[in-house]
Amino acid sequence: MNRPQRLREAFTGGRGAHWHATDALVRGLALGVGLVVVGGLLHRVELVLIGAPLLVSTLLALTAPVGGTPGVEVRGLSRTGEVGAATSAVVVDPGRGAELLAIRLPAAGEGIGPVHLLAAGPREIEVVLRRGAWGEGVDLRPDHLVAGPDALLVHGPVTAPERGRVILPPVEALPAGLLPARAVGLVGAHRSRRPGDSVELRDIRLFQPGDRLRRVDWRVSLRSGAMAGSPAGANLHVREHHAEADADVVLALDTRLDVGAELGEWSAAVRDATVRRGGSLDLAVRAAASLAAGYLRQGDRVGLADLGRPQLGVRPGAGRRQLLRLRNQLVVCARSAGWAQRLVLRPEQVPHGALVVVLSTFLDADAVELAVHAARRGNVVLAVDVLPSPLRADRDSPWGGAAAAVVGLEHEVRLEAMRRHGVAVVAWGAPIADVLRQARGARRVAR
Repeated sequence: MNRPQRLREAFTGGRGAHWHATDALVRGLALGVGLVVVGGLLHRVELVLIGAPLLVSTLLALTAPVGGTPGVEVRGLSRTGEVGAATSAVVVDPGRGAELLAIRLPAAGEGIGPVHLLAAGPREIEVVLRRGAWGEGVDLRPDHLVAGPDALLVHGPVTAPERGRVILPPVEALPAGLLPARAVGLVGAHRSRRPGDSVELRDIRLFQPGDRLRRVDWRVSLRSGAMAGSPAGANLHVREHHAEADADVVLALDTRLDVGAELGEWSAAVRDATVRRGGSLDLAVRAAASLAAGYLRQGDRVGLADLGRPQLGVRPGAGRRQLLRLRNQLVVCARSAGWAQRLVLRPEQVPHGALVVVLSTFLDADAVELAVHAARRGNVVLAVDVLPSPLRADRDSPWGGAAAAVVGLEHEVRLEAMRRHGVAVVAWGAPIADVLRQARGARRVAR
């Protein structure tokens, strides 16, 4: 039996984290001594010639000193990461007298990887970690075993703790679209109804005490004074601009359902993943992360509301830290996803005048009623449909085509009902700006 085979056998032996003899040592001593003794008693030289080298090699291997406590340390592994490849380092200290090292390292694919046989020695092994999907997962578990000469004495195997990362949902660069006016605050990127210091003209009016001279429109003042026959300066007009206000955006995420394009797989459970790859919840989380990045880039305040579990929401905030907080919380919401008895969007979660973005499949009336109710409270509501399209019928069922047609028709009826109640409806991937502009225009006509 060669040394790699002995090492593999010792790695699967289930011993603890200490130096101990392997079965190869016991067999070498027992077989060597037995052959020499039997050969001497029976006067068989061939048995002595077979047993003596085996015994001598075993004793020579035992004379090499082994000791110390081998250790493996993982460095450079962050708690969060992005989809794709990342690098980390595994620092190995094999102890004294070690000859071989068996360690589990990630391979080209995802997962903790197979066992690799390496020459023992202090080293730093660079590993490449690849994750093709967002969510929580284990990236590295450096189980290891250290062997002395001829793998007669080994340390381990040691089952290392799992080291994982939270892969944040990817952010797609897309325009966030037109945002609603908000009459609170004087600084921001969107027009407010109150006068202020932006560059967008609101009105031209007569000069009043307290107005600044730099706001006087001399051209209009001279023209109006000449037409009225009054001396210059008696009929001053000033230019009044709109104030620029920040907008509050609340991303309302429906985490009750996670369905794909195949109707026959809706009842199947998802294995070895946080969400169904390409499913409705995957699209909803990606859409929420992208919208949050777009609005925060404009200087707005963005919050998150989990409609099924209100305790998982995030209050509106601004800045890069808020984006990181939202992306982490989206992973938490997806991990806790599941059916809820009712959808909840509390009034304290939605600031007055905020834009409410409801991300749902709208496969039932609860999400529709919540969106309509939010619109009746005075908020501009954008319903983002994340149902995968087109739906594919279940081929194993004779009623698969009819069921898919009924689901599609009921879904379209719910979307049309929201449009009639003033809710802007858009499928994820379609332009958002025009839909929000039409919703604002409809609200003004209604008022």
